[in-house]
Amino acid sequence: MAKKDIRQFNREDLQEVITRLGEPSFRATQIYQWIWNKSATSFDEMTNLSKTFRSSLKQQFEFRPIHVDFQQTSEDGTIKASFRLFDGNIIEGVLIPADRRMTACISSQVGCSLSCTFCATGYLERKRNLSAAEIYDQVIQINRIAIENYTAPLSNIVFMGMGEPLLNYQAVLQAIEYLSSPEGLGMSSRRITLSTAGIAKMIRKLADEQVRFNLALSLHAANDRKRNQIMPINESNSLQSLSDALQYFHQKTGSKITLEYIALSKFNDQPADAEELYHFAKKIPCLVNIIEYNPIQQASFLKSSFETLEKFRAYLEGKGINVRLRRSRGKDIDAACGQLANKRRQ
Repeated sequence: MAKKDIRQFNREDLQEVITRLGEPSFRATQIYQWIWNKSATSFDEMTNLSKTFRSSLKQQFEFRPIHVDFQQTSEDGTIKASFRLFDGNIIEGVLIPADRRMTACISSQVGCSLSCTFCATGYLERKRNLSAAEIYDQVIQINRIAIENYTAPLSNIVFMGMGEPLLNYQAVLQAIEYLSSPEGLGMSSRRITLSTAGIAKMIRKLADEQVRFNLALSLHAANDRKRNQIMPINESNSLQSLSDALQYFHQKTGSKITLEYIALSKFNDQPADAEELYHFAKKIPCLVNIIEYNPIQQASFLKSSFETLEKFRAYLEGKGINVRLRRSRGKDIDAACGQLANKRRQ
């Protein structure tokens, strides 16, 4: 009979499992701490459990940790890691180093089902959701890479890798709990950002749960016709429904929202586009990130010129919008925004 993954059980389920094995319930707390606070990936590491009990656990349960399959370093210091999962699937995560922060960009799904036309991941098949443990493991592995290469631990986590986090809602929130709770890694939830392509009802659900992490919307067009062209999800989640959901999220949580806006030459980077973005953004307490586009083989979009981007930014700033121009990192190893597609640069 196949063994079950010990990390699939939440705290309550784990307590029930341990009690059923004839052990006192506090053993579940010990195991929980080993898994989520000390990041153990084997029962042999759990030295405050008896050898007999560890042997019993090994007979019935297993760990399914992810492993680094391939690693590349960009000219700008960004590091991309390909992770192999227990079933052979591959996902990618990225370490983005900066002077005052070390950011892990992590994935939530194997592939993606949203088919955004400017994004390489959108051309991959969505094979499955990641488990909370697989999401957690990416942080552990990228933190190790950060310490090995920069002698500094992670300071921030962004769910901006492969997949749509809100289509893997429970596992993503469970992973954030493991990362941020005192019994887990104890990382501040204010240093965690979930980025979504925009699912209005799930944004409202986050608001109702009064989550404490940051929320970013991948907007990329403030015009329904244009957004439908590049992001099919907009056909069932209009800009008005997203605006209403984001305002609701702010009312419930008090958190500002980040609007991510990739500039595509002659498509969404013109003065009229800036005006539409202003009218969308002014209704929401937000920061607008203007992001330079990273061309991919599957699409014909081109990168906007620096002059165009600067005019776009200046217009929004002149209208009182909090805006910044964000430079892409890791372009030479396909690690930048929109480039993750399990591809190796030689």
